[in-house]
Amino acid sequence: DPLCRRGIRVGYTPDVLTDATAELSVALLLSACRRLPEAAQQVRSGGWTTWKPLWMCGYGLSDSTVGIIGLGRIGQAVARRLKPFGVRRFLYTGSGPKPESAAEFGAEFVPLTRLAEESDFVVVTCALTPATQGMCNKDFFSRMKKTSVFVNTSRGAVVNQEDLYEALAQGQIAAAGLDVTTPEPLPTDHPLLSLPNCVVLPHIGSATYATRGTMAVLAARNLLAGLRGEPMPSELTL
Repeated sequence: DPLCRRGIRVGYTPDVLTDATAELSVALLLSACRRLPEAAQQVRSGGWTTWKPLWMCGYGLSDSTVGIIGLGRIGQAVARRLKPFGVRRFLYTGSGPKPESAAEFGAEFVPLTRLAEESDFVVVTCALTPATQGMCNKDFFSRMKKTSVFVNTSRGAVVNQEDLYEALAQGQIAAAGLDVTTPEPLPTDHPLLSLPNCVVLPHIGSATYATRGTMAVLAARNLLAGLRGEPMPSELTL
């Protein structure tokens, strides 16, 4: 590792953004499945007229199946928040089963293909690795239900964005919510931004005042410890 060879120590800020990112994941899921940005735009543009039975209808969490890709700290925090909505079943996939983590939600470990086929909502909270890069691709989206909603708050490169665009544009899936993209920032003329059923946020998963404040304090403590030649409170082992 070049950093290691040059004697550069690396501090990071683990755990502190779990809750904020989980909250944002749920907010993004609800925004996409209940078409909130689209509905708000209708109010502004004059599209809100008389009551119509199916106008602005979306999909609810009650009695649904939620699939979580990556049942780590953030994945568990998302499931913990979604459970009270009346989710009937949780599925998860990853590098291997996590029975202790899954027990709280009665979550079932399944292959990625089965998670795609059976989930009403798919939430991606895994790390970006060679194994997960481009994991959510044409094959994955083609297996999902036409009524399913896809949410990614992990890293943009886990998703093949061209394949996601096609799936959304052709009605292969119902909607998507993204807090992460490739590249970041996403160009304003990107095809995904032309779709009414795609909610894209500017990577604000950790953006609460409290979380950013805690991150800053931990970063400063890491820095001061490093300058003193002491162990950092949170140091990345290279």
